[in-house]
Amino acid sequence: MNAIRFLQTGLVLVACTVSTSLMAQYQWVDKDGRKVFSDRPPPTDIPAKDILKQPPARTRMPAQIAPVIADGADKSSAGASAPVGSASAPKGSGVDKDLEAKKKQAAQADQEKKKEAEEQAAKAKAENCARAKQAKATYDSGIRIARTNEKGEREMLDEAARAAESKRVQAIIDADCK
Repeated sequence: MNAIRFLQTGLVLVACTVSTSLMAQYQWVDKDGRKVFSDRPPPTDIPAKDILKQPPARTRMPAQIAPVIADGADKSSAGASAPVGSASAPKGSGVDKDLEAKKKQAAQADQEKKKEAEEQAAKAKAENCARAKQAKATYDSGIRIARTNEKGEREMLDEAARAAESKRVQAIIDADCK
């Protein structure tokens, strides 16, 4: 039983080693200066000095063994000796369209949040302005005004306190009512 388990484990390790060695990993710097990681070679417009990492060169398969390309024509029947995969590999620009779409959507969501926050701030400012104008009208009316002090006692505002409160409310009006 242990021999079978040992054999299975060995086969899994060999399969993993072989599969990871077959995976080609490329790394290059694109036109915008961003690092790009891919399992496909970089576009032809990327200079060799900007290619940071590429898999070791593999031997090419003979034309007779080459796989069928995307249009269904066999390379051996076409008589071409072009590198394998050059005709079937899509020409990518190195830009992930899904990633770009998600970035654009995130930017729009951020703009909407900022706009909503600005609207709420403007609404709060308008409410503060209305309250301040109402308080100013109350202080300027000359009626008796009472307030509760720190001890919880009710006290009437004298003329000096009324003038100080009127001045404070006027500063709020100047700030919020533009």
